[in-house]
Amino acid sequence: MLPDVFPWVGFLPEPDARAFVAELVASTRAADSINNSAAVAQMLAAWEHTAEAHSDPDVSAALTKDHETDCGPVPAPGEVA
Repeated sequence: MLPDVFPWVGFLPEPDARAFVAELVASTRAADSINNSAAVAQMLAAWEHTAEAHSDPDVSAALTKDHETDCGPVPAPGEVA
């Protein structure tokens, strides 16, 4: 049933698909408790973008590649590097 509603779930690896379902249930319950579904919409958009990344072999490879190096410290927001 899930792929009928969210066809992009088919691009998620199995562990991510399970995590998506768990987060969907938890977010939906929490949103219902405060009568505000905005957080669910944001969560769905984030997972859809994750599926998009997995669907593109070049993007997926770049994101999962071991770069074998540490790029150093990251400045805090607002700091000049």
